[in-house]
Amino acid sequence: MRTAVGRQVVVALGEVEAGLVTGHLPADARFVADPGPEDLRAAAGAIVRADALVDTSMLDRMPGLRVLARTGVGVELVDVGEATRRGIAVVVTPGAGTHAVAEGAMAMVLHLVKRLGVTTECVARGLWSERGTIALGDLDGATIGIVGYGRIGRRVGHLARAFGMTVLAHDPYRTGPEDGVELIGLEELRSRSQVVTLHLPLTPQTRHVVDSAFLAAMPAGSILVNCGRGGLLDLDAAAHALADGRLAGLGLDVFDTEPPAYHPVFDRTDVVLSPHLMGLSVGATRATFTAAARGVADVLAGRRPAALANPEWVPADHAVPAQEEQ
Repeated sequence: MRTAVGRQVVVALGEVEAGLVTGHLPADARFVADPGPEDLRAAAGAIVRADALVDTSMLDRMPGLRVLARTGVGVELVDVGEATRRGIAVVVTPGAGTHAVAEGAMAMVLHLVKRLGVTTECVARGLWSERGTIALGDLDGATIGIVGYGRIGRRVGHLARAFGMTVLAHDPYRTGPEDGVELIGLEELRSRSQVVTLHLPLTPQTRHVVDSAFLAAMPAGSILVNCGRGGLLDLDAAAHALADGRLAGLGLDVFDTEPPAYHPVFDRTDVVLSPHLMGLSVGATRATFTAAARGVADVLAGRRPAALANPEWVPADHAVPAQEEQ
């Protein structure tokens, strides 16, 4: 929707730094970082952070919306079906954070395999004489199982091979081989992998894909890292696996509810945590916001954007109108 002076309004839903997007929006667009009711009513486009809820109520507040762009790929908090019905494009930005998330996953793996939490405590607490009791693991020669072999999973595999690891992968949406890596069933993957990383989307089928049965089948002393979605992991089951030694380390960048409530695993030296930041390195953040802004610009200019969460989208002129209240 255009304002009285003919400028298209693009709003932020969540924290968006104006300097990262304004240069990629249409020249006649007015970007509003902290929109009020009138800005929402006038909005033609929105740039949406991961923690912003875009449900029917929010869409009703933006009657002129033509496009919303997620800074990432997760759309769990976006009513994609309703947006599609209203002719609203739901842009996503796959690839922008691929390398950053993969590097973050491998950083967590290294931290846990090399037991950096324990070694830090050894030095900081003056326990140098006990350093001989700390057993450090190796990536070279170990097997990593990657659950979810899309862009991020494949990049993790590439990095893992550089460390001399054997790479196994499972993906319910793909059939192998992929990049020379055989795709196998979860049962085989969990029994053969000393390290497992999670990169699946969260769906009813993938919720708690790693549960007590999965963990019980892993080799003793394994490492688990979740950089996918928090709901992929039963955290209570992981706590039990850490306590009984089935897991030697746990890395979490994502949580079932964000921000998460306190959990006892947070206090352990064999656990490493990040507040869903692994995809937000300086370079990845810039690329993600640039891609989101360009997606908004494409739709407002009548072009089809590069990536959509609703590929069946047709512009509002051809969509089914929202039902009026009776």
